[in-house]
Amino acid sequence: MSQTVDRALSILPLLAEGPADLGQVADRLGVHKSTALRLLRTLHEHGMVYRQSDQRYRLGARLIALAHEAMENLDIREIAHPHLVRLNEQCGHTVHLAVYEDDEVLYIDKVESRYPVRMYSRIGKPVAITVAAVAKLLLADLPEAERRAVAERLDYPAYTPRSTPNAPAFLRELEKVREQGWATDLGGHEESINCVAAPVRGVDGRVVAAMSVSAPNVVVTADELLTLLPLVRRTADAISGEYSGRTPVTDSEAKDPA
Repeated sequence: MSQTVDRALSILPLLAEGPADLGQVADRLGVHKSTALRLLRTLHEHGMVYRQSDQRYRLGARLIALAHEAMENLDIREIAHPHLVRLNEQCGHTVHLAVYEDDEVLYIDKVESRYPVRMYSRIGKPVAITVAAVAKLLLADLPEAERRAVAERLDYPAYTPRSTPNAPAFLRELEKVREQGWATDLGGHEESINCVAAPVRGVDGRVVAAMSVSAPNVVVTADELLTLLPLVRRTADAISGEYSGRTPVTDSEAKDPA
């Protein structure tokens, strides 16, 4: 039974490459055409594959619908949280997860620092969108026209001397973030707080969330915090892989995403 299931599932990646006829399916599976036909008929009955008028098979609408439904029901916070906790255990600093919704960037998860000095950020609270590292990642991924429109309608509060001063400067920063694939806030919101962030990507490669590590200067310098960037990026990649289904979660990965 397990071999039959394995063979049937092996047909789906083949058809994802494009329509294939019975002979091609049989050859890929290394089975007789009669065996391949039985598997295809079963998949067809369940809507997983569809037989075209030219007798070639392609992926069925039911499979595509299930994939979309599964993606819509994925909870990025639920998937990310164990990774955020492990990152916090490794570095000790505050870890955030944020998303872009309705023209705001919101924190949807937070793991507190182990150090006595705590940040005032709260889950559900909007971030300082013109300076926050997570906001830069989320906005940098927007299409250019939308990115420019958002930048033009934002206000640019001078939180500190390092705050982003205006739309042109913000757009330049977003382009830099887009190219390098990570972002920082080095005293842009609070002079004493630094932050480094990395993107969480969906199956299509678009940024669906951003995660960050933040710490005050009294605990760690900006340069010291930047040394955590590889660890932060590996954690974000691990979340992306699990969220998009590109990589299975193994016991070793669950223990150490780095």
